[in-house]
Amino acid sequence: MSDENKGWSGQLPEWVHEQVVAWRRHLHQHPELSFEETETAQFVEDTLRSFGGLIISRPTKTSVLARLVGAYPGKTLALRADMDALPIAEENTFDYVSQNPGVMHACGHDGHTAVLLATARLLVEQKERLHGEIRFIFQHAEELPPGGARELVEAGVLDGVDWIVGEHLAAQLPVGQIGVVYGQMSASPDNFTITVNGVGGHAGFPHRSVDTIAIGAQIVTNIQHIVARYTDPLERLVVSVTQFTAGASHNVIPDKVTLKGTVRSFSEQVRKQAEEQLQRIVAGIVSAHNAQFEFQYVYGYDPVVNDEALTRIVEEAAIEVVGKERVVHNPPGMGGEDFSAYQRKVPGTFINIGAGNVEKGIVYPHHHPRFAIDEDALANGVALFVKAAEKLVDWQS
Repeated sequence: MSDENKGWSGQLPEWVHEQVVAWRRHLHQHPELSFEETETAQFVEDTLRSFGGLIISRPTKTSVLARLVGAYPGKTLALRADMDALPIAEENTFDYVSQNPGVMHACGHDGHTAVLLATARLLVEQKERLHGEIRFIFQHAEELPPGGARELVEAGVLDGVDWIVGEHLAAQLPVGQIGVVYGQMSASPDNFTITVNGVGGHAGFPHRSVDTIAIGAQIVTNIQHIVARYTDPLERLVVSVTQFTAGASHNVIPDKVTLKGTVRSFSEQVRKQAEEQLQRIVAGIVSAHNAQFEFQYVYGYDPVVNDEALTRIVEEAAIEVVGKERVVHNPPGMGGEDFSAYQRKVPGTFINIGAGNVEKGIVYPHHHPRFAIDEDALANGVALFVKAAEKLVDWQS
């Protein structure tokens, strides 16, 4: 974009901080689970309609798409926020805690939604100068596979889009920083369930049983070899057993044990090999002890892989927002994100907005019942979206 065609620049208007915090707190008080974001989606739609100048639709029952179509032809940029909450009972004590028992915005999606609302309001003011289009995607169900992003792509929200940019409020980064990742960013979060069926019996006569707990323990130990001995050490792979369920009495050998866990990887080859090796190890152990097993492996989201050229442009925007010294290059992480569904369709980048603050006691990780954000991070998120839009689409001077 040429210097004479620059769009929004300078400081955010005074209303932004107060309004984005108010929106975020309202959403925090009224969290809704994945695929159940009925009131949230309605709040977003109503708020967007109050801005004017937007073409608003509902691609799915609990998602919202707003299109800002400029006065001149040009490129199309999509900006995305997720809206769903988690099945967690909040333990915070501030005055805007969740009013929905057992449900909490413990991952910052309330903030993401508020940030994108403020971004839309700011950019609507540039409509008559805009070349092209900006789409604001308010997505449902990021937390629950198969995820809302895939549904929205299938519904056509990215048809004709040139790039997509997403943000995530990051508790692990101090407020004031913006984290950028080039290439691989987050892993594929696959899940497995293993059920071992043996022969139950009296714990005092184990020779008359097929001990499923002993077999399950061997499975837990042996599948560690998938990472330690079967995978190239230069590859990223995590195999974790997170549930081991069996038995109801101290003197009974149970006839069944269920193991559940997750496999995290970046490479499609490593992903498939891990599934095959896991099943082969289980089959060998169970067969050796005259038991039977059931095996279920569910592929989660694909890895998030940021487009290098787009990330470079958005990093330049981040430097203009917070300064070069506050823009950091984050390493890849083994978490999962369905933003990857958009990246399979168009070039995309996903950016971390620092939201932690040790001095304020904002130190708890995502998905913790006391998770919180420093609300000063919200304005940084708005500024980055707007500045990225300024760099990626043209404006009439």
